[in-house]
Amino acid sequence: MSIEVANQIIALERSALDRWGSGDPSGFLELVSDDVSYFDPFQGKRLDGLERLAALYESVRGQIHITQSEIVDPRVQVVGDVAVFTFQFFSQGSEGRVRWNSTEVYRRMGRAWRIIHSHWSFVQPKLAPNGS
Repeated sequence: MSIEVANQIIALERSALDRWGSGDPSGFLELVSDDVSYFDPFQGKRLDGLERLAALYESVRGQIHITQSEIVDPRVQVVGDVAVFTFQFFSQGSEGRVRWNSTEVYRRMGRAWRIIHSHWSFVQPKLAPNGS
């Protein structure tokens, strides 16, 4: 069951990322729950709710174009009706080369999986022990 759920979650995310990469944020908007919470490095604080996330995503509709991308080291942990999907996302396109860390928390709602929490951050270079 967990492998089946993991494959389903990864496929949902890949499909949404492919749409995002063609400038269409609707793939994610169709996946999130009404009570979603969202963090990313461009927001000063957490966004709560589909309405606020939709407003953010609509502000970038058509502006992002990804020509190459990869989900790196995906891991899905399933506990009951909740799945935590962690991965790195490497992309290249209109934003240059970007490396992200991502955590998506999915909840099974009826027969569908919906994102209830999303957290995106930049991969930071590993610092030497002296902090440089």
